[in-house]
Formats: sequence, C-alpha cells, structure tokens
Amino acid sequence: MTSNARVEVRALTLWQPWASAIAYGTKRIENRRWATDYRGWILLHAGTTTDPAAKYAVMARPFLNRPQPIGAVLGWARLDDCHADDGMCTLWSAPGQWHWHLTDVRRLARPVSWSGARGLWTPAPALLDQVREAARA
Repeated sequence: MTSNARVEVRALTLWQPWASAIAYGTKRIENRRWATDYRGWILLHAGTTTDPAAKYAVMARPFLNRPQPIGAVLGWARLDDCHADDGMCTLWSAPGQWHWHLTDVRRLARPVSWSGARGLWTPAPALLDQVREAARA
C-alpha cells in the first residue's frame, strides 16, 4: 500500500466496533452473509453505524470504551481467503456466515475521512492517495 505502484485495491465498510477490532485489535475474520472471489488488498472503512448487538459480545468489550472513528478508513489488510462456515475456525467466526480471512493488517496513525459504500467497493484514486499519504506520516 505504501509503494507508488498501482495495485488493485478494494474497500470494505464495517460497522463499529468491528472495524476497530480489525484495525486496532486481533480480529482477523470478517463475517459476511456473502462470499467473494476477490483476493488482495482491502481498505478497512468504518461506517457510520454501530452494531447494537456488540454490547452483548464478549469479544467487542475491549473496544466499546475506546474512541471508535466513523466514516473513515482506519487501515488496510490483505484478504487472502473466503470460506463457508466450517465450525469455528477462530473465536471471531460467526456460525452460518462466510468467513473472510484477513492478514497483513496495518492501521493508520490517523483515520482518513471518506464516505463508504455497500459491498466490496472500489476506492477512488483520491482516497488511495490520501491513505498512502497518511501511511507515510
């Protein structure tokens, strides 16, 4: 993400506190109702919605009393696998969901404000430039 070479990048908007749990914590599985064939870099975008069920999730507790940026890119990760529920592949895995496996997670020192979108979306070149700049800071 920090090189000048242009690589294919997608972005994924996540509800809080799950976006922070990935960018700032140990969450490496994103649970989705749908699969993707895409493999590669994704920007981790925190949407403006907070998951109301998170207050009951033990795994979310460390993030509930911390600042949770919204409407911003928090970092990036490599999406290297997507598979159907096969039991509990990690503590973060939700039964009956597709498990998106994330590696090489990097967080930005300061979030980059940007509007998100539904699904796996293609970030604008201006957003990629802002993320690259923030990554160098």
